Amino acid sequence: MTSRLLGVSLGRVSLGRVSLGRVSLGRAVLALGMCGAAGGTLVAGLVMPFVGGAGLAARSAASTLTYLPAPLREEPLPEVTRLLDRNGRQIAQFYYQNRQSVPLSAVAPVMRQAIVAIEDARFYEHGGLDIKGTLRAFVTNTRAGGIRQGGSSITQQLVKNIMVSQAESEQERAQALVRSFRRKLDELRYALALERKYTKDQILERYLNIAYFGAGAFGVQAAAKRFFGVDAADLTLTQAATLAGAVRTPYDTDPSLGDEHRDRLRTRRDLVLGRMAELGIIGKDAARTAAAAPLGLHLSPEPGGCAGSAHPFFCVYVEREVLTNPAFGYSRADRERRLQRGGLTIWTTIDPVAQRAAERAISARVKPRDHQVASETMIEPGTGHIRAMAVSKRYGRNPHNRDLGPSTTYNLAADTAHGGGLGLQAGSTFKVFTLATALKQGMRFGDGFVIPGAYVPSYGYRDCSGRAVNDPHTVIHNAGGEGGGGPYSLEMGTWQSVNIFYMRLEREVGLCDVVQTAKSLGIRRADGTPLHEVPTFTLGANEMDPTTVAAAYAALAARGRYCRPMAITAVVERDGTRTDIPPACVTALEPAVADAVSHVLTGVFSKGTMRGQSIGRPAAGKTGTNNGYTSAWFAGYTPALAAAVSVGDIRGSYRYPLTGVTIGGRYYGAVQGASLPGPIWVDSMRAALRDTPAYGFVPPDMARFGGGFTPGLKEALEKQREKEKKKRKAEREKHDDDASEQDATAGAASGVAGASGGTATSPLAAGGMTAPTGVGAAPAVPVIRPPMPGGVSARHSSAASGARTPGRPLFSGARPVAHGSSSRAPVRTGSAGAPPAARRVGWASLIRPRDAASPASAPAAQRASARSGPPQQAKARKATTQHATARTTTAQHATARKTTARQVGARKSAAQRSQARKSQARKSQARQDEARRSRTRQGGTSATGGRKTARTATHAATHTGAARDGQRGRAARQTGHGAGGHRKKHPDGGRHPRHQTNGHPRH
Repeated sequence: MTSRLLGVSLGRVSLGRVSLGRVSLGRAVLALGMCGAAGGTLVAGLVMPFVGGAGLAARSAASTLTYLPAPLREEPLPEVTRLLDRNGRQIAQFYYQNRQSVPLSAVAPVMRQAIVAIEDARFYEHGGLDIKGTLRAFVTNTRAGGIRQGGSSITQQLVKNIMVSQAESEQERAQALVRSFRRKLDELRYALALERKYTKDQILERYLNIAYFGAGAFGVQAAAKRFFGVDAADLTLTQAATLAGAVRTPYDTDPSLGDEHRDRLRTRRDLVLGRMAELGIIGKDAARTAAAAPLGLHLSPEPGGCAGSAHPFFCVYVEREVLTNPAFGYSRADRERRLQRGGLTIWTTIDPVAQRAAERAISARVKPRDHQVASETMIEPGTGHIRAMAVSKRYGRNPHNRDLGPSTTYNLAADTAHGGGLGLQAGSTFKVFTLATALKQGMRFGDGFVIPGAYVPSYGYRDCSGRAVNDPHTVIHNAGGEGGGGPYSLEMGTWQSVNIFYMRLEREVGLCDVVQTAKSLGIRRADGTPLHEVPTFTLGANEMDPTTVAAAYAALAARGRYCRPMAITAVVERDGTRTDIPPACVTALEPAVADAVSHVLTGVFSKGTMRGQSIGRPAAGKTGTNNGYTSAWFAGYTPALAAAVSVGDIRGSYRYPLTGVTIGGRYYGAVQGASLPGPIWVDSMRAALRDTPAYGFVPPDMARFGGGFTPGLKEALEKQREKEKKKRKAEREKHDDDASEQDATAGAASGVAGASGGTATSPLAAGGMTAPTGVGAAPAVPVIRPPMPGGVSARHSSAASGARTPGRPLFSGARPVAHGSSSRAPVRTGSAGAPPAARRVGWASLIRPRDAASPASAPAAQRASARSGPPQQAKARKATTQHATARTTTAQHATARKTTARQVGARKSAAQRSQARKSQARKSQARQDEARRSRTRQGGTSATGGRKTARTATHAATHTGAARDGQRGRAARQTGHGAGGHRKKHPDGGRHPRHQTNGHPRH
């Protein structure tokens, strides 16, 4: 059996030849008496037993207790370091011990009473060693056969905890816990010294903050949060008794370890309640009521480190920033100790709105289980504050510790120094640094040169050490869709991301100058090694991380002011001392140069690779697609925020290119900067800037940067415009021809359908219903009605005014009977019954079917009205009028279709005549030139005369063609069929929509 005396567990402790194993009460008292007699005082007998038969002299004991040492040197207790977002909300915490020290006034009075009652009831009466209490505890514990009351005073327990907390190693910790006479004696001497240094309340406050309560909670505040989710100031009687009972054996009563431990904790709680009632602190009824209540635990997890953070990748960045920044300590061990034990409050830069926008934009397109990974970092221009950092995978280890899976422990949005990987090649995002260098060296908007279809960097490239780094064995091509050979200006080469143009531009401005520009904007390789200064530097040959690229682009948004990416804005010590951390910024580019770069990059959204994608405010950026599609990027910015997005395969970008892949459930033949990173950037930036006013960029200095010239560019652009114009014209003519053929086919099919008793679409069905004919027809099928000629809809036409055709119910359940022969077989509605042409929705849907307007219908209606009387006769007359109107409308529509066909033919003829006239003029010019050359050779006529004759002949030929066209025009105007003459108006007073042309152009 284990007994406890003065807080020390005694398995079998020998006092001379007296053995305390399983002892009775009488023998325990006898042993204490023998110790007192041998020592001369009871105190010495209690605190200084030793192994052997010599005993202990009273004089030695008195001398030991008279000369007390200085109080223990108290290091600050290890406390939790908390990370806060920019709004002051906690996002993570670090701790060696989960502790948050609080003053005694922040602890509920009932908690103070409970801990004193069970641990040291005479705490406020003794001077550090309670002889009476120690004897009582020894007798009580021996009688009970276990620990019922504490033998050590609260002051002694405080000394022991201080010694343990100051242990720097496991060896020191073991020495602080060893059961020896020397340790117990030192513990008592230091307790007496603390009693002289502090008041009782100060000692109790220190004890409540240092004690371990179990479940990973150090101190009463952390324990209250961990066990019940409340502050120490809000503890109830039951809760306070529970925590007080856990202090003595925190591991045996740890409620997080299972039901057996919770049962032990409840037993200890009831013991505390009984002791409080015994001392008169609470009534017996209150003690019984509290003991009958359940424990009421609400265990709330208190995760430490970044695994439990809501923003784990940003948390990793902050942690690595603290561990690598000398401002937090001289060595890494010092910095780690400060992070884990310092009780710091670290204010960070993360913005919850921007972070949520980045996470949602990525998760909408890339899933955690995809091998392809998307990462994004957002940075505020002018400060370098990291506002968001998101990765498509979850943070942590994969099941069974596999390398591949939905989780990763790499911070793929950052460099290796901040927990990231080796990075991805940045691609064409690096062309921005060549652009800035060119503008800095005096290049103007519009300047450019003619490039070939392929390029070999065989000369003109030197790194910053002066060494030639030409690569004559590499052939550079332009990526698909990014332009070919020909003249390109600075803007066009950027908007279309032309590789060869930028390779040539880099050679012109100097490779080293481009590298220096990139370095000034904070460009460093993700793995920390020196940049590769090679000819393809401008094409993004270096592996980068989104944070570094975003910071460089943020400098352009800040008009050339580069700020180092920063995640921490302030640090508050445990004593409340606050240290603000200012941005670390330098001027990397002239503001005018940065403005000019922004001016060019805005065209990427309106005229370049990101055309058609917008965030609804001024923005600039650059796509990046690597050779072989090994990775894809987009980096861009507004005056308020910059961001960079990268996409690559986590298994290895070179072994697994982004071709023929399915990402986020969508198949990609090849992932380019504008196809996946670009949309992620657009969605995240739009949401992140939702509540931020929209500002434009500073306009460039056109006196300095305007007025450039590219040889051959104007001619090339005119040729391209002419080509596009012809293409649009051909598409327009093809569309008109198809529409004419469709109308003609629909009209013919409608007539056939009416004659055969098929589905008849009538103006009567203006509400969008197809009325079937025949017995047993299917229900009416809704169709879409085209507008009537002249802009009048079908329901506004005279035939759709609401008159009901006999035998054609619109909404009735009766089966309609076809006019004419009643023995006609029923015709099915829809695709099964009607001919394909009759199902076409066009002008034919407005034509009256033949059977509805047949002459046989009128006599039948008249005979019916004669039998039925005057009301039926009025209805018959009305039906006859409607039939006549329908026939007129049918004729008008037929005429309109013919007119359309004639006008289309006239336009084609006019185009053919114009082409023939031009051809004739060219042939005439050729004949005149040949004649002039012949005369020049024979000496008969001067060159000047020849040119005059040629001009005269050309002029004559042109006017002859014009006269010919004029005659045709007059004839056409007389008949109303000419392309440029008067056109027949539609019967409803307006012109047919397809007939409203501008006419043939004048010559």
